[in-house]
Amino acid sequence: MSATTLDKNNELIVSKLAENIIGSEIIKLAAEVNEKIKKGEKIYNLTIGDFNPKIFPIPAELKQAIVDAYNDDQTNYPAADGMLELRQAVSKLLKNYGNLEYKPDEIVVAGGARPVIYAIFRALVDAGDTVVFPVPSWNNNHYTYLNHAKQVIIETSPATNFMPTAADIKPHIGSAHLIALCSPLNPTGTTFRKKELEDICDLVLAENAIRNAKGQKPVYLMYDQIYWALTHGETRHYDPVTLRPEMRNYTVFVDGISKSLAATGVRVGWAMGPKKIIEKIKLILTHVGAWAPKAEQMATANYLNDSAKYDAYLADIKAKLNDRLVGFYKGFQTLKSEGFNVDAIAPEAAIYLTVQFALHGKKTADGHELKTTQDITKYILDEAKVALVPFYAFGASVDSSWYRLSVGTCKIEDVTAAIENLRAALKKLK
Repeated sequence: MSATTLDKNNELIVSKLAENIIGSEIIKLAAEVNEKIKKGEKIYNLTIGDFNPKIFPIPAELKQAIVDAYNDDQTNYPAADGMLELRQAVSKLLKNYGNLEYKPDEIVVAGGARPVIYAIFRALVDAGDTVVFPVPSWNNNHYTYLNHAKQVIIETSPATNFMPTAADIKPHIGSAHLIALCSPLNPTGTTFRKKELEDICDLVLAENAIRNAKGQKPVYLMYDQIYWALTHGETRHYDPVTLRPEMRNYTVFVDGISKSLAATGVRVGWAMGPKKIIEKIKLILTHVGAWAPKAEQMATANYLNDSAKYDAYLADIKAKLNDRLVGFYKGFQTLKSEGFNVDAIAPEAAIYLTVQFALHGKKTADGHELKTTQDITKYILDEAKVALVPFYAFGASVDSSWYRLSVGTCKIEDVTAAIENLRAALKKLK
């Protein structure tokens, strides 16, 4: 047997990229939660950015359409940029619901939003380029790393509902090649106000006027709006191109059915943007093979073309999500009024609520001090049986006291029960 070259830890040597890639903090926390559940503990698991299909099933008509497509033997390769029928349906959806006009050849379909984001980075970001993004936010750090790019992190605050401002971005605009934004935002469930997004667009347009005069590569904006259909109350979704049509040349959208139709496992997402960029994304995805299955694409096209069913489903799921989000928000406000060091930001969109446990320095009944956010997270899990994701898992400071609370797997009766558990756990702290 031939000798094998090993590293100093007596392990096989792999690429530098693979060796240094960071795993998901959320998955680490999920493993601990799942271990408790396996042991029979009743855990209110509010960590998952997903839906429980038993509580939030995909539309019945979409499910049947998928079955019908398989029965119709729609099982060969799909078109490289997505089935024309689906791209036409998406084009119609964007026009009717978002007042965005993108032709089918300005849309590319992939197996969910993740490969879309990866391909956008690959199409727009060279090694050594600078990517600017706010934290907390989802996975921008990992996609930047995979592209050997430099990251500029903007840590946001509750003063702006954790949304970045033009003033935050302005010091970095001159060196930026890509700005990665998301609204409604994962993990906060908050959104851009019209003026805030207009100011960011104006900043990008002013910078690109300078670069265009010099023949330089522009700064692009990746705008992830995967949750845009799930706004609550009076919240209104805004996008860069509608607000500033000149942004069309510099904006690539991330979108899909994963969240709006509770279809995370169906894996149908898309990007829309300038035709040249979309063509390059198509080529990248072709070599990766990250297509959405043909049957799911054809079924999604059929479903999206039925606006009455689409409207009815959205109205139903939004009402159910809003009931849970508002329930938790009111629960946290009640706890706050009772003198506990907690808080929450009023829900605006998506399936998330931003909540705070300002418990650093508190002591448990046995005298253990909660020194770190990890200590607080563990105490809430062990004592209240409530699992939440701290914002440091999304790139924020490790001492941040803010958390993501997700209701996608939550029964409505769990809201009151979880709040009662939290009250009991908070009462034990000194």
